Amino acid sequence: MRTEIVILQQPMSVCVPPNHEVTLRVQAIGTGALKYQWFDKQQTEVAGGTEPELTVSLHRSGKYICRVSDLYCNYQFTEWVKVRILDEPGVSRMWRGEPHIVIHPISQTVKPGETFTLKCTALGKPAPAYQWYRNGRILPKQTTETLRIENTSADTVGSYLCAVSNILEERWSEAAEIEIAPPDQQPTPTLMATDKVALLIGNLNYNHHLGLMAPIMDVHELANLLQQLGFRVVSLLDLTLPEMQAAIDKFLQLLDRGVYAVFYYAGHGYENSGRNYLVATDAPRPYRTENCLCVQRVMQSMQERKAQLNVILLDTCRKWYKQKGPSSEIKPLAPLGNTVYGYATSEDAEAFEVQDGGKSTGIFTKYLNKHVLKPERVTHVLEQVSEDLGKDPLVRGRQVVEIRHTLTEPRALTDPVRTSGHTMELRQRDACWKQANVLPGRRSLDFPYCAVKVELSFSALFSNVLVVFGTVRNTSAKAQDCTLILESEPQMQDIFSGSGRSEEMDSLLVKSGETPDCTLRLCCLQRLQVQGLFVFEMKNRGIDLKF
Repeated sequence: MRTEIVILQQPMSVCVPPNHEVTLRVQAIGTGALKYQWFDKQQTEVAGGTEPELTVSLHRSGKYICRVSDLYCNYQFTEWVKVRILDEPGVSRMWRGEPHIVIHPISQTVKPGETFTLKCTALGKPAPAYQWYRNGRILPKQTTETLRIENTSADTVGSYLCAVSNILEERWSEAAEIEIAPPDQQPTPTLMATDKVALLIGNLNYNHHLGLMAPIMDVHELANLLQQLGFRVVSLLDLTLPEMQAAIDKFLQLLDRGVYAVFYYAGHGYENSGRNYLVATDAPRPYRTENCLCVQRVMQSMQERKAQLNVILLDTCRKWYKQKGPSSEIKPLAPLGNTVYGYATSEDAEAFEVQDGGKSTGIFTKYLNKHVLKPERVTHVLEQVSEDLGKDPLVRGRQVVEIRHTLTEPRALTDPVRTSGHTMELRQRDACWKQANVLPGRRSLDFPYCAVKVELSFSALFSNVLVVFGTVRNTSAKAQDCTLILESEPQMQDIFSGSGRSEEMDSLLVKSGETPDCTLRLCCLQRLQVQGLFVFEMKNRGIDLKF
């Protein structure tokens, strides 16, 4: 009994980079041995294409079809399949064929009644399917690479993104914001960031150099202001050179295209051969380039991540120091038009600390904090800082702000963060951020002998300074004779215990409306190699109990 030829599995179209090896497959059943012949888009037989599988490696797109026949002159053709070639050199050699988006839709501002077009294109094996969404809701029948919307109105504006999927994975494009331009005005693009991150470092306790006072308050206040602007802020105090380099490496992991990045440093610094160097707390005397962090090398690393805006703010001296040995060699990158330098002082000059209302501050950061929240181009903000500092009688003629930039767009630190969209880069940054910025939750401990309960809460004064608050909750009359003492094991250096520093910071340690019975500051957490332990000591009527 003869069986009609049936195609069980059709070959699947693919979209791949040039010269990427692709295997097309067909599966069929019929009577007796089946024969296969593949044809190209000119319907010419493919040499050697006589097997159920056809492996090709193309530099331009092509189409193929397979004829399946038996010994009784019966035959069936498969569907036409396309091997689409897109020139995308950035695909990893380990790519398995999951969707890889090479063209993302672009935000637009259009006039009412006009037509706008969005495009999303991706590589994939098999070729990915497309589904468009508006404001998180599926758009029926919009399942091609190109989305065309006619007669733009209030009902069609919003956030558009495209889900791209195949049998291996689903990925989302970046979101495109569609806005309607005001009447009789030229459409102007809305400048936005995909994320905003900042790294703030303040060095004050030096092993071999004069200690400083200002970095504590300067870093703390600027961190709070940047957080108000939507920045993810990492603020660190007293770092050695390896710790500074490690902090930079972690910071760079948060940068990507579309991200606004701010790097701020307060502490000792100098210039050598046109390079700026930041002095680590363990740097020996005299300064040497190999013991310090090169600012230009940091900037190069930030530019390699292709962030949308890079801002370098240095509240440090720039005195020239001639040293033996080569200066840092840095190969210039192509101009990106996204960089701003704000120097607290000019070349071969010092940057000064001042007393302002009973607290120490760098005078550059004092005026920076005054203007940083303004919704203006970041270079305009720094110009206002320069003007205010130039009028200050304490430093007039001794310290002048220097501003350099390559901006080609009016980017501002107040630009909004685009919250729509589900990009892989954003999910990776979220995971990296959460690993380093999760505080312990509120804890409650029972001390049966004293008949009291101790409540612990935690606050991050800086990213490497944790404050533990201990409060005794009375449960009986015995609690009135108890004293709570908090200690850590191993003991962590308290960088606020120096003369004058503790008083400045005390107001930051107590939560509003609550006065703890005991406070413990855990500083320089980056040096903790093992999990820390707390020792809780309750003194009750001359008896010490430790838990």
